[in-house]
Amino acid sequence: MYDREGLVWVEDEGEGIWRVGGTSILAAVAGKLDTIRAKPTGARYAHGRVIGTLESGRYFGAIRAPFEGTLVAVNGEVLAMPKLLSNAPYGEGWFARMRPIRPDEPREAVWEAAKAADTLRALIEALHVRCFAAFPDYEMYEIGAECAAVLAHLDELLARAVQGEVVHLVSDDVTSPIEMVRWSMQTGHKVVDSRKESNLYHFLVRKER
Repeated sequence: MYDREGLVWVEDEGEGIWRVGGTSILAAVAGKLDTIRAKPTGARYAHGRVIGTLESGRYFGAIRAPFEGTLVAVNGEVLAMPKLLSNAPYGEGWFARMRPIRPDEPREAVWEAAKAADTLRALIEALHVRCFAAFPDYEMYEIGAECAAVLAHLDELLARAVQGEVVHLVSDDVTSPIEMVRWSMQTGHKVVDSRKESNLYHFLVRKER
């Protein structure tokens, strides 16, 4: 289920505990996260109060309590490795567990997926959110450049990247779909997603070695 801003999801884990996390929309808006901080556990937080903060090179924002409750636990793995929230927001990248003050409040305060669908769709469109197979660590916009030059720049970036990191490459070269297949076979780096939007080609490339 989702809060009414579309930035936080919640899930009933049973025994009065609800798991809370940031949606993929929040992850896309925040970009590559550098730091995630949490408020103290054991404390009571009103609906809408900040229970954690997210920081990246382009964003500073909050995760807010989706209902009034006690912050029972925080995911230590996501604090140590913020990229988890971006890569697996509905899985390993969950943020916290909360116990509501009133057991019925979570279902009153949030929307089930079907009811939230129109709000989420509008938010995705307004924020120009793209849903890719992986979350990029780097962005490369190579507009007006020939594919050979684009691939040289990509090689330079990947030489500095860490194994497993992902580059989002945008090109307007019409030969890029074919050239990216050839380049991937030669280098061993994987193109994990690709698509065309208008006259632009988008590729997600993962460094494999």
